[in-house]
Amino acid sequence: MTRTIRWGILSTANIANRRVAPALKATRNGEVAAVASREIDKAQQFATDHGIPKAYGSYGELLTDPEIDAIYIPLPNSEHARWGNLCAEAGKAVLCEKPLARDATEAQMLVSTFAEKQLLLVEGFMYRFHPQTVKVREMLKSGAVGEITALSSAFSFSIRSETNVRLNPILAGGALMDVGCYCINVMRLMTGEEPETARALAHFGASNVDERLAATVQFPSGAIGHFDCGLRGYRTHTYEIRGTEGRILVERGFTMEPGDEHIIRWWHGDDYEEVRTPMANHFTLMAEDFADALLTGRQPRYPATDAVHNMRAIDMVREAAVNHPME
Repeated sequence: MTRTIRWGILSTANIANRRVAPALKATRNGEVAAVASREIDKAQQFATDHGIPKAYGSYGELLTDPEIDAIYIPLPNSEHARWGNLCAEAGKAVLCEKPLARDATEAQMLVSTFAEKQLLLVEGFMYRFHPQTVKVREMLKSGAVGEITALSSAFSFSIRSETNVRLNPILAGGALMDVGCYCINVMRLMTGEEPETARALAHFGASNVDERLAATVQFPSGAIGHFDCGLRGYRTHTYEIRGTEGRILVERGFTMEPGDEHIIRWWHGDDYEEVRTPMANHFTLMAEDFADALLTGRQPRYPATDAVHNMRAIDMVREAAVNHPME
């Protein structure tokens, strides 16, 4: 069995250029073999910039390449399920940008298709693989905060262009789908539970997408989670977990730079500690886990079914927000 997989990148999107291509090239068990764009000039330039052997002027050409083992999909949210299904038809494993689909129904259909074809499918929440996230989970399992009573999270940044795909409702844009999905995901990850109820408020701009949103969710254990997300605010990506015996604060929780050191702030009883975690490229770690699963036939660390659960929570929050728009 080969020790590496051959990646194809489906689009020259900004995240593919800044994050995905360099991360995939740095993996111990994969190589970037091809990239596709709807414009051959863009594909060729991308390939030149990243030292990729093959460039295609259409997505379909990449899917028919017999030398490609897996596809990374960094397309707009509305295109994830469509191109995911086409990848499945072509027999390609897929690592897809979050969120996996436009809603839970679409996500479940995609997951079922890959399961039926016995193909690997993973949703790309890369922060879950960072040593910082792994350490927080270990701390919680060892009772670092006691019983979890409340969680909070925030993820926002400021859109620089009014033509950004995140402001396009047709492309399933909006703050909840773009960054709020992280806030929901981390609360599900840390509690190990699925939220049962949600209340939300949202501001819908001229773009007709939620540009700011705040929500509260309740988990079966009684823990309450609340978060806010936005496309028009100062950049932040943080989460906090409070319990009966302590508190954990992660100030940079989702989009960590490979060369940055990170500190988990931990209060317990009358004590305060700073827990430091190693530097890492969480995109690379995610891709390596995916490739190991594909090469060995084992399950990925986070199965595709988790993406369906996350979309159900997103749908619940979105419905609550639509029923309570802000002026």
